[in-house]
Amino acid sequence: QVQLVESGGGLVQTGGSLKLSCRVPHVTFGDYALGWFRQRPGKEREGVAQISSEGITTYADSVKGRFTIRREGAKKIMQLQMSDLKPEDTDMYSCAAGAYCYSLRSSEYDYWGQGTQVTVSS
Repeated sequence: QVQLVESGGGLVQTGGSLKLSCRVPHVTFGDYALGWFRQRPGKEREGVAQISSEGITTYADSVKGRFTIRREGAKKIMQLQMSDLKPEDTDMYSCAAGAYCYSLRSSEYDYWGQGTQVTVSS
């Protein structure tokens, strides 16, 4: 069973930064793509960033230049560094893992964390 545990959410002012972490102790990074998604009540889940099993990164247009996804294989951690945060970034952020993921479509991912709330005040 693949488990993912997020941490690092919180409240931040517009223009501030946060770093989200996702522990993935049972995942071999060379076998799985890892991604960050966000969702708020009444809206569809949105793919934010992905790092493929080969280490190639993909970002949603809305976060390009502001968010950076990285992974640390030895520590079994994936992180999302978020900068220049805006009120519209307020969402529940979840990390996910999948063996055959080629885009930011949530349907491609098999395993999900519980989520961590990010709130950006104006």
